[in-house]
Amino acid sequence: MGEQSAAPARDRIEALDFVRGAALLGILLLNITGFGLPDSYVNPANAGGSSGPDLWSWIVIQVGFEGTQRALFAILFGAGAILFTRNLEAKGGDSAPLWFRRNFWLIVFGMVNGYLLLWFGDILFSYGVIAFGLYAFRHMAPKRLLALGLAMLVASAAWNLWDATLMLNAERAARPAIEAQAAGEELSPAQTAALERWDAERVEYESSADSMQADIKARTQGYAAAFPYLARITYYFQTWGLIRYFFDAFGMMLIGMGLFGLGVLTLERPGSVYLAMVAIGYGIGIPVNIIETKHVIDGAFAASAFAEANISYDLGRLPLTMGHLGLLLLFVRLGAIPALRRALAAVGRMALTSYMMQSAICGILFLGLGWYGQLQRHELYYIVAAIWAFQIAFAVLWLARFRFGPMEYVWRWLTYGARPPMKR
Repeated sequence: MGEQSAAPARDRIEALDFVRGAALLGILLLNITGFGLPDSYVNPANAGGSSGPDLWSWIVIQVGFEGTQRALFAILFGAGAILFTRNLEAKGGDSAPLWFRRNFWLIVFGMVNGYLLLWFGDILFSYGVIAFGLYAFRHMAPKRLLALGLAMLVASAAWNLWDATLMLNAERAARPAIEAQAAGEELSPAQTAALERWDAERVEYESSADSMQADIKARTQGYAAAFPYLARITYYFQTWGLIRYFFDAFGMMLIGMGLFGLGVLTLERPGSVYLAMVAIGYGIGIPVNIIETKHVIDGAFAASAFAEANISYDLGRLPLTMGHLGLLLLFVRLGAIPALRRALAAVGRMALTSYMMQSAICGILFLGLGWYGQLQRHELYYIVAAIWAFQIAFAVLWLARFRFGPMEYVWRWLTYGARPPMKR
């Protein structure tokens, strides 16, 4: 009996680690433009190239990956919350002290990642803060968790719609001023105000050459110069960014908790469930993303075209995330390519180490060596491939000798207040 139940248990743990590892590597596909190019995460026309292989690299990311990897990360974080607290409570312990201590230190790691490693796109800080509220939902029924998570995502989509509407209204109000300016006419005070408002709105997508050069200079003049510049951006994202994207992250975490409770993430559902996730997720997500991407290209990468595409952003991103999740879980369920599964699962077991390692490596390359703003968009993905190869090899070799990754070891020590055994 014990022999028969042990293998499925290992498979279930491997499934979580494998998906986490894939998401950890996948998130660098998105983050690399933030590490390596000014103002080009969304708009390739700002820097890095928007034609030929540069355009195609942007298209592939927009259609196949945009927004999905952080969503997978949040889903796995929610599942981890159930797993962590359930294991403690099953032994008759109180999970609250360890849970809150664990996530306090996650907040600290997020501050280290943001302010010392200078990665303004850090998610650890936000996850640690949100985890404080997540704890209250750990015993909620899985279907209720899914319903509440979907409600949170609807709120997030509504906020996206509101932002897009404000931008498009500003663009419409500024059109007479733009036309008058093009005709050489003198602008009225109302037209000037409308034009200034539109300029303030569109800067989110369309950056000037001067602002991008200033950004490159600030980031490549040494750590002392880069620190105050990037610290301000990190502060913005870890304050307003936390509020702005709270519903998104929290909703995905709740969905992760619900999927874990229903046995989806632990491979306990029929294979047809995972096939349906792939078919429906990709069947909706990919066409929507293709339409959005084509609309932006046809609109010459204008801010208004991005705003219009954002209206349906979540309609493409959320199904595509489920498609990716279903495919990854099906990959483990079918026992495909064992060596690859074990390698990505090793990365997943060292997710904190690997995530912060990406910040450190990219900081050295782009800030320390001055590569920031110097590569074309498609060239950044050569860097991604090299980092992937290094991180996979490092994780496999490290875990062959040690029980935890370096940062996981520190995190566990700080959480439990005692040094865990490190070597196998």
